[in-house]
Amino acid sequence: MKKGLIGKKIGMTQIFDEKGNMIPVTVIEAGPCAVVQKKTTENDGYEAVQLGYGDMKANKVNKPMKGHFGKADVAPKKVLKEFKLADTSGLNVGDIVKADIFAAGEFVDVVGTSKGKGTAGVIKRWNFGRLRETHGTGPVARHGGSLGVIDPARIFKGKKMAGHLGTERVTVQNLSVVKVDSENNLIAIKGSVPGPKGGIVVIADSVKKA
Repeated sequence: MKKGLIGKKIGMTQIFDEKGNMIPVTVIEAGPCAVVQKKTTENDGYEAVQLGYGDMKANKVNKPMKGHFGKADVAPKKVLKEFKLADTSGLNVGDIVKADIFAAGEFVDVVGTSKGKGTAGVIKRWNFGRLRETHGTGPVARHGGSLGVIDPARIFKGKKMAGHLGTERVTVQNLSVVKVDSENNLIAIKGSVPGPKGGIVVIADSVKKA
């Protein structure tokens, strides 16, 4: 990984390119992020930086975290995320990282938490098929069917059943950056990204198209 940022999903809109083609984009407020901690090979065995995003009130921070932020001389942050970077020599504790580290045309991976959808049945959750609702099928048209065999008389781990859907960590890869507004720390990324409006997302350079 060469670079990364923490941001907030603003919403979706559309942008028109020079040829008049409409491009659906997700607008993300990327940064500004403060470098809260820097890890080195000598002290920690690997190179990484910890970025913080979103200011919060000092009275909402517990004592250990207050000491952590105080050591870095950085205002308390709501979200902390560690990035293992190939080269951390250009970053120091207290530095501010903004959206201009990305440029239009680059490919990125976006990680977010998907929308929670509560308890869902097997059709919505796992894309199961259904039975017909006529000719004596009974009230089981949307049921999951057999749960297993007679012996062993138990349900195996991993069996697809009804249950909680959503609120999972989701990564979308190889999304292209359409536009970067460095003054307002906004990045327009082609396509959709996980999560609701206002959800926290992590943007990093693409793994497969590095």
